[in-house]
Order: sequence, then C-alpha cells, then structure tokens
Amino acid sequence: MLSPSSPSDFELPEHVWRVDQLAAREEQTLSTGLPALDAVLPGGGWPVGQLVELLQARPQQHVWRLLVPALARAVQGQGGPVVLVAPPHPVFAPSLQAQGLPAQRLLWVRADKPAARLWASEQALRCAEAAAVLAWLPQAQASDLRRLHLAAQQHRRLLFVLRPEAARQQNSPARLRLLLESGEALKVHVLKRRGPPLVSPVLLPPLHALLAALLQARRAPDPQPAPPRKELHALDRAASAA
Repeated sequence: MLSPSSPSDFELPEHVWRVDQLAAREEQTLSTGLPALDAVLPGGGWPVGQLVELLQARPQQHVWRLLVPALARAVQGQGGPVVLVAPPHPVFAPSLQAQGLPAQRLLWVRADKPAARLWASEQALRCAEAAAVLAWLPQAQASDLRRLHLAAQQHRRLLFVLRPEAARQQNSPARLRLLLESGEALKVHVLKRRGPPLVSPVLLPPLHALLAALLQARRAPDPQPAPPRKELHALDRAASAA
C-alpha cells in the first residue's frame, strides 16, 4: 500500500514552478543592476523576450532610476539603440551618460496617436539592431499588449511598456508587472510575477549616489563623439505616421 505524500515530496521539472514559490529560472534574464530588486524577480532580473509593464500615477523621470543600470548593460552587449516610443518628457542626457547610458544610443520616436505608438513599438521590436524598447502606451488595450508581448518573444527583445496606475485594474499579458511610487527612495510594488505575492515594496536607493556620479562625470573630459550609425528605417516611418 502506498503511503500518502505531500506535494513537496515530488520533484518538478525545471520549467515548472509552484504557485507558492518564486520561479527559479526564466528562459533568459538581464540583471536589473539593483540587487534588492533582482532578489525578488524570477531568474534574478528583467525577463528578455517578455512584456514588462510599469505603472505610474504620472509619467515621471524616476523610471530611469529603475531601468538605466540594465539598459547600460544592454547597449554594451550589442551595437543597437534603446528605442523610446513617445516618451512624455525629454531625458536628461548628462545624468544617463554618468550612469553608463550614452545619449547617442537613444532613439526617440515621436508618435501621438495610439495606433501610431503601437505600430512604432511593434516595428522597433522587429528591428534586429534594437537593444531594448521602452513604449509609453497609456491607451493600450489588452489585445494591443498581447501583440507586443508576442513580438518581444519572437525577436527576443527587452520590452518595457509604461502605463498609468489606473490600468492596474485591467487584464494584462505581462510576465512582470510593477507599480512605481515616487519619493526620495523609489518604491517598487511587484504586482505580478511568477511566484507568490510580494507584500512589501522594494525600496531603491535615493538619488544621492546618482548625483555624485553625475558630478564626477562632469569633471571628466568630454567623450569623443560617436561615429555616425545607420538609422532604423522602419522607425523613421513611424514618426511620419504620428
């Protein structure tokens, strides 16, 4: 007669995870560069080839505190740009430069209409040169996000979609969903991940360290200008579609 066994007595394949446990592996991840955040994310970083959704009460600059460390690593790994689709504010290039993300590696796509933003985002994901895609899509529907999620999977791209906090009540195909709360220490609430709910937010360091890095960069000699590179023609068409 077989004796009863608890669920923990069975070994599951590596690609299967229990709901009450943090998924130990992802197909591919890139470290966020923030140890406290890596510690609570499946695979220890941003999932590559998956939709990551970032929610904010208002579109603010503090999102760069969250993303710059990983984006700097991404552009070092390949020669293409980080594509910004319809960002609401200009970026402060010296600060990004001080953190290892050269301004010349950013490609800004201007698009006002929701359909144009979605089209530009999808085309950027299909461009072999793109290191990552950041898309501000406040009016995107679940079906729109699903299209981008599939494109990111197919082309193995880093994809971050930024939406308002009100979208929290809507369904989303995102593998990872975070709510950002601004302050001296940025609070990152993990709303969705492959694992149990995270009760307390992750607190990221204040801006003091970043400002120190910026001041140090200003004392350094000006970097040599980067050689001209070929533009992403598909994204050029996106700008005229806005």
